[in-house]
Amino acid sequence: MEVNRIIRPPRSFKAVPQQVEVPSGQLAKEMGLPWKQVGMPRMLMGRREWIALPDLGAGPFHAKTDTGARTSSLHAEDLEVTEDGLRVRFTTVDHHGRSLRCEAPLVGRKRIRSSTGVARRRYYIETLAMASGGFSWPIRLTLANRAVMKCPMLLGRRAMAGFFLIDPQGDHLMGALRDLESHLPGIRRL
Repeated sequence: MEVNRIIRPPRSFKAVPQQVEVPSGQLAKEMGLPWKQVGMPRMLMGRREWIALPDLGAGPFHAKTDTGARTSSLHAEDLEVTEDGLRVRFTTVDHHGRSLRCEAPLVGRKRIRSSTGVARRRYYIETLAMASGGFSWPIRLTLANRAVMKCPMLLGRRAMAGFFLIDPQGDHLMGALRDLESHLPGIRRL
Protein backbone atom coordinates (compact mmCIF):
# COMPACT_ATOMS: atom_id res chain seq x y z
CA MET A 1 0.00 0.00 0.00
CA GLU A 2 1.47 3.29 -1.08
CA VAL A 3 1.00 6.37 1.12
CA ASN A 4 1.01 9.73 -0.58
CA ARG A 5 3.22 12.06 1.36
CA ILE A 6 3.35 15.74 0.81
CA ILE A 7 6.95 16.68 0.34
CA ARG A 8 7.62 20.17 1.60
CA PRO A 9 10.73 22.12 0.70
CA PRO A 10 13.04 23.01 3.58
CA ARG A 11 12.03 26.22 5.32
CA SER A 12 14.47 29.02 6.13
CA PHE A 13 14.10 32.59 7.29
CA LYS A 14 16.08 35.56 6.10
CA ALA A 15 16.62 38.58 8.33
CA VAL A 16 17.93 41.66 6.59
CA PRO A 17 18.70 44.46 9.06
CA GLN A 18 17.48 47.86 7.97
CA GLN A 19 18.42 50.98 9.89
CA VAL A 20 15.44 53.25 10.44
CA GLU A 21 15.48 56.79 11.73
CA VAL A 22 12.73 56.41 14.34
CA PRO A 23 12.94 55.70 18.08
CA SER A 24 12.50 52.07 19.15
CA GLY A 25 9.21 52.81 20.92
CA GLN A 26 7.65 54.15 17.73
CA LEU A 27 9.12 51.32 15.64
CA ALA A 28 7.64 48.68 17.97
CA LYS A 29 4.18 50.21 17.58
CA GLU A 30 4.52 50.34 13.80
CA MET A 31 5.61 46.67 13.74
CA GLY A 32 2.77 45.54 16.03
CA LEU A 33 5.13 43.92 18.56
CA PRO A 34 5.11 41.46 20.23
CA TRP A 35 4.53 38.62 17.76
CA LYS A 36 3.90 35.06 18.88
CA GLN A 37 4.45 33.56 15.41
CA VAL A 38 7.85 32.53 14.09
CA GLY A 39 9.24 34.52 11.17
CA MET A 40 7.44 37.78 11.92
CA PRO A 41 9.17 41.18 12.06
CA ARG A 42 11.29 41.90 15.12
CA MET A 43 13.62 44.65 16.27
CA LEU A 44 17.33 43.87 16.18
CA MET A 45 19.29 43.78 19.43
CA GLY A 46 23.03 43.38 19.88
CA ARG A 47 24.88 41.15 22.31
CA ARG A 48 24.90 44.04 24.79
CA GLU A 49 22.34 46.83 25.17
CA TRP A 50 21.55 49.78 27.43
CA ILE A 51 18.52 49.07 29.62
CA ALA A 52 16.75 51.05 32.36
CA LEU A 53 14.07 49.99 34.81
CA PRO A 54 11.92 53.14 35.08
CA ASP A 55 9.40 51.74 37.60
CA LEU A 56 12.31 51.13 39.99
CA GLY A 57 14.04 54.41 39.16
CA ALA A 58 17.09 52.37 38.23
CA GLY A 59 19.51 52.43 35.35
CA PRO A 60 21.22 52.66 33.03
CA PHE A 61 22.46 49.08 33.06
CA HIS A 62 24.77 47.41 30.60
CA ALA A 63 22.72 44.31 29.80
CA LYS A 64 24.01 41.18 28.12
CA THR A 65 21.60 39.31 25.86
CA ASP A 66 21.71 35.56 26.38
CA THR A 67 19.42 33.30 24.36
CA GLY A 68 20.83 30.32 26.24
CA ALA A 69 19.39 31.63 29.50
CA ARG A 70 15.66 31.18 30.00
CA THR A 71 15.32 33.83 32.73
CA SER A 72 16.66 37.34 33.09
CA SER A 73 18.65 38.49 36.08
CA LEU A 74 19.58 41.75 37.80
CA HIS A 75 22.48 42.34 40.17
CA ALA A 76 21.09 42.72 43.69
CA GLU A 77 22.68 42.91 47.13
CA ASP A 78 21.29 43.40 50.64
CA LEU A 79 18.01 41.68 49.83
CA GLU A 80 15.27 41.94 52.40
CA VAL A 81 11.67 40.83 52.12
CA THR A 82 9.09 42.97 53.89
CA GLU A 83 7.38 41.47 56.94
CA ASP A 84 4.17 40.85 55.01
CA GLY A 85 6.18 39.02 52.29
CA LEU A 86 4.69 41.11 49.47
CA ARG A 87 7.68 43.29 48.58
CA VAL A 88 11.45 42.96 48.31
CA ARG A 89 14.08 45.66 48.89
CA PHE A 90 17.55 45.43 47.38
CA THR A 91 20.56 47.47 46.34
CA THR A 92 21.89 47.49 42.80
CA VAL A 93 24.60 49.49 41.04
CA ASP A 94 24.02 51.37 37.79
CA HIS A 95 26.47 51.97 34.93
CA HIS A 96 27.76 55.15 36.57
CA GLY A 97 28.69 53.29 39.78
CA ARG A 98 25.83 54.70 41.86
CA SER A 99 24.32 52.40 44.49
CA LEU A 100 20.56 52.44 44.11
CA ARG A 101 18.16 51.20 46.77
CA CYS A 102 15.10 49.70 45.06
CA GLU A 103 11.83 48.21 46.19
CA ALA A 104 9.47 46.10 44.09
CA PRO A 105 6.50 43.78 44.51
CA LEU A 106 7.73 40.25 45.10
CA VAL A 107 6.26 37.91 42.50
CA GLY A 108 7.77 34.74 43.90
CA ARG A 109 10.78 32.62 44.56
CA LYS A 110 11.98 29.85 42.32
CA ARG A 111 14.88 27.54 41.76
CA ILE A 112 17.25 28.75 39.05
CA ARG A 113 20.18 26.77 37.69
CA SER A 114 23.19 28.96 36.90
CA SER A 115 25.51 28.47 33.94
CA THR A 116 27.84 26.55 36.28
CA GLY A 117 25.06 24.03 36.99
CA VAL A 118 24.42 25.12 40.59
CA ALA A 119 20.73 25.51 41.45
CA ARG A 120 19.68 28.18 43.95
CA ARG A 121 16.36 29.64 45.02
CA ARG A 122 16.06 33.25 43.88
CA TYR A 123 13.48 35.96 44.36
CA TYR A 124 11.92 37.35 41.24
CA ILE A 125 10.09 40.54 40.38
CA GLU A 126 8.18 41.90 37.40
CA THR A 127 8.74 45.42 36.13
CA LEU A 128 9.11 47.42 32.93
CA ALA A 129 12.38 47.43 31.02
CA MET A 130 13.23 50.33 28.71
CA ALA A 131 15.72 50.15 25.87
CA SER A 132 17.45 53.04 24.14
CA GLY A 133 14.96 54.87 21.94
CA GLY A 134 12.18 54.59 24.51
CA PHE A 135 10.77 51.11 23.81
CA SER A 136 9.51 49.54 27.03
CA TRP A 137 8.09 46.10 27.73
CA PRO A 138 7.24 43.97 30.78
CA ILE A 139 10.04 41.81 32.10
CA ARG A 140 10.51 39.24 34.87
CA LEU A 141 13.88 39.43 36.66
CA THR A 142 15.49 37.17 39.22
CA LEU A 143 17.62 38.95 41.80
CA ALA A 144 21.16 37.62 42.16
CA ASN A 145 24.60 38.84 43.10
CA ARG A 146 26.27 39.49 39.73
CA ALA A 147 29.10 41.61 41.17
CA VAL A 148 31.81 39.56 39.44
CA MET A 149 30.06 39.73 36.05
CA LYS A 150 30.86 42.34 33.39
CA CYS A 151 27.17 43.15 32.93
CA PRO A 152 24.94 43.63 35.97
CA MET A 153 21.90 42.62 33.96
CA LEU A 154 21.23 39.53 31.85
CA LEU A 155 18.37 39.44 29.35
CA GLY A 156 17.18 35.86 28.87
CA ARG A 157 15.13 34.52 25.99
CA ARG A 158 11.75 34.84 27.73
CA ALA A 159 12.27 38.60 28.07
CA MET A 160 13.20 38.96 24.41
CA ALA A 161 10.70 36.55 22.83
CA GLY A 162 8.32 38.17 20.37
CA PHE A 163 10.21 41.46 20.34
CA PHE A 164 13.82 40.96 19.27
CA LEU A 165 16.27 39.11 17.06
CA ILE A 166 19.86 39.02 18.32
CA ASP A 167 22.93 39.92 16.28
CA PRO A 168 25.86 38.52 18.29
CA GLN A 169 28.35 40.69 16.38
CA GLY A 170 26.65 43.96 17.30
CA ASP A 171 26.67 46.07 20.45
CA HIS A 172 24.06 48.68 21.36
CA LEU A 173 22.03 48.27 18.16
CA MET A 174 18.96 49.69 19.94
CA GLY A 175 20.82 52.96 20.44
CA ALA A 176 23.45 54.76 22.45
CA LEU A 177 23.42 55.50 26.17
CA ARG A 178 22.43 59.11 25.46
CA ASP A 179 19.32 57.82 23.61
CA LEU A 180 18.19 56.02 26.76
CA GLU A 181 19.06 58.98 28.98
CA SER A 182 16.98 61.31 26.78
CA HIS A 183 13.87 59.28 27.69
CA LEU A 184 14.68 59.14 31.40
CA PRO A 185 16.49 62.35 32.42
CA GLY A 186 16.74 61.17 36.05
CA ILE A 187 19.26 58.45 35.13
CA ARG A 188 21.93 60.76 33.74
CA ARG A 189 25.39 60.85 35.23
CA LEU A 190 25.56 63.39 38.05
